[in-house]
Amino acid sequence: MTRSRQAEPGDWPQLAAMRALLWPDASDQEHLSELESGPSNLGQSQFPVVTLVSEDERGALTGFLEVGLRSHADGCDTRRPVGFVEGWFVREELRGKGVGKELMDAAEEWARAQGCHEMASDAQIDNPGSERAHAALGFEIVDRCIHFRKAL
Repeated sequence: MTRSRQAEPGDWPQLAAMRALLWPDASDQEHLSELESGPSNLGQSQFPVVTLVSEDERGALTGFLEVGLRSHADGCDTRRPVGFVEGWFVREELRGKGVGKELMDAAEEWARAQGCHEMASDAQIDNPGSERAHAALGFEIVDRCIHFRKAL
């Protein structure tokens, strides 16, 4: 049994460790520093972003979802901001047990309170687990893309 709520400073060490599992290019300490520096470092700085966490009955964090507003997202109405999932993680042993849905429900509720009519997200093209999780919660694929860069 878990419950979702907005993250608090006391959650940051556990949250930093989970963020490092989702985004391993940075260490736990780097993620912790980013969390400590405040929400302006997350998402697009001119739009609000919040971090939602789920916790079990012992108070251990079981997952998180960072949700923010974006001025636009692929496949969404360009005339209004959209709720955007910046990051979504559930501990591996709890996947498929409703924790991710609970977090997404809370994120959608937050986005509706911000006046959004749509929610968007993205995932790496080689992440079928994320694709299945999004599809199970009613998301539809609007684009597939590979981005390129070249140093000059």
